[in-house]
Amino acid sequence: MKTVYHKSDSRGHADHGWLKSKHTFSFAGYQNPERMNFGVLRVLNDDFVQGGMGFGRHPHRDMEIISIPLEGELRHGDNMGNSGIIKNGDIQVMSAGTGIMHSEENATEQPVKFLQIWIIPNKTDVTPRYDQVSIEENSVKNDFQQILSPNADDAGVWIHQDAWFNLAKFDNGFSKEYKINRSGNGVYAFVIKGSAKIGGQVLNERDGFGIWDTESFVLEAIKDSEVLLMEVPMQLPE
Repeated sequence: MKTVYHKSDSRGHADHGWLKSKHTFSFAGYQNPERMNFGVLRVLNDDFVQGGMGFGRHPHRDMEIISIPLEGELRHGDNMGNSGIIKNGDIQVMSAGTGIMHSEENATEQPVKFLQIWIIPNKTDVTPRYDQVSIEENSVKNDFQQILSPNADDAGVWIHQDAWFNLAKFDNGFSKEYKINRSGNGVYAFVIKGSAKIGGQVLNERDGFGIWDTESFVLEAIKDSEVLLMEVPMQLPE
């Protein structure tokens, strides 16, 4: 098993007043050659947006973009005619493909906190698409809840990549083995709340931990915890 540990306070930071963002990997003004990606996981931003503010309409291309709200409500709009609100308990995905224009704005006067995640796809120039689903209605305690996969018929949303995301909401002291879905994949664990342990490494809130070259590992909660497990191919597309 190979691992990499990223403490919460080692992340890049951007403060634009209305937007405060922590970058696990190089993004915008934060450039760190040792923190470019974890396999095809290219961006993991921990964003805070002031009430009534947001990202105006802007373009993306050939990227799978996932948003997971943690607090508040985020209003989405795009040039495909999609519009709506996502909130805690939802997951949103966009396949940018040949090109998409979209906006994300705080829908209320209360702050919004959300995770913005970019995955490098396994195919380019796909037809752009948008989807959002509720993951709260299938929420489980002390188990892995799949919220993303490569398969449209599976639980959660799907993307153009051999990736699987799971939420783990574990009570203090609970542990369970996670088995890798696909040979050559690794898992990047991100602690949303609480504290957990993987392979002897203690992870606190907003810490990240990558694991690869293994078929499985055990996740143990050492407080009541919520952990996002992002399983992704470790080899970048050619």
